[in-house]
Amino acid sequence: MAPHPVTQAIIDLSAGACGGIACVLSGQPFDTAKVKMQTFPGLYRGFVHCFVSVYKQVGLRALYQGTMPALIANIAENAVLFMSYGFCQNVVRFVSGLDRCTELSDVQKACSGSVASVFSSLALCPTELVKCRLQAMHEMEASGKIASGQKSTVWSVVKNVLRTNGPLGFYQGLTTTIVREVPGYFCFFGGYELSRSMFAQHMGRDKEHIGVVPLMFSGGFGGACLWLVVYPIDCVKSRIQVLSLAGKQEGFLKTLMGILRNEGVAPLYSGLTPTMIRTFPANGALFLAYEVSRKIMMQQFEH
Repeated sequence: MAPHPVTQAIIDLSAGACGGIACVLSGQPFDTAKVKMQTFPGLYRGFVHCFVSVYKQVGLRALYQGTMPALIANIAENAVLFMSYGFCQNVVRFVSGLDRCTELSDVQKACSGSVASVFSSLALCPTELVKCRLQAMHEMEASGKIASGQKSTVWSVVKNVLRTNGPLGFYQGLTTTIVREVPGYFCFFGGYELSRSMFAQHMGRDKEHIGVVPLMFSGGFGGACLWLVVYPIDCVKSRIQVLSLAGKQEGFLKTLMGILRNEGVAPLYSGLTPTMIRTFPANGALFLAYEVSRKIMMQQFEH
């Protein structure tokens, strides 16, 4: 028997939060390199050069800059995403005239994830803005875009945003975040479910019992599908959120056209390598933590 809808929402919320924690702890240094390379593509020849340069200049802790807002961002995003994902699946069932316990197709699940991402964007945008600014603070000071010697703590960035732009300042880059998330999460959940289906078919068992390694690979494959599709959009978002620290930044289209006109297409893919390396362990850990914690909680409530 399926749990009560409120209970189901709490289970999905909690499992999503567990997934978010696992994702950040396994992939934060790669994410830091990605943001630095997206915002200042001329400073680094590649992600190895980025890692080495950051380590020499600031030390290992710099690769974990923004970990706290990243944790908050991922917990908030994935909790809301997976709770909304469960709700959107029920909406798809209702629209399709299906019973509440009916298993959806991979494409229907991809559509559910795509719609759910609109809700998660609202939770993600403020914390990701703080994270990106912390990650690129050293480069902003070194390039003279902001005065040197500024505090690089979560609270100092939050105070700066509130003082300069007010509460709505945390939503700089929201449109770009939604533009990134909607197609991205269609590919994310679509790739994940498709990969699980392929493993299940090959192994001759159902998707719930394919094992840890195929599950983690499916999560990584879903993440790779997401980033390959949306990476240029994410690059524009990072520029907007970081460079707005130095003053008012143009919107999505103007920022995109400015990059294309002044720098070409290549900078839109700067930082793709660490992102693709990160996506398998990070998203594998995300889905493993989500599926395992969700299964445990479902078993508790079904008895």
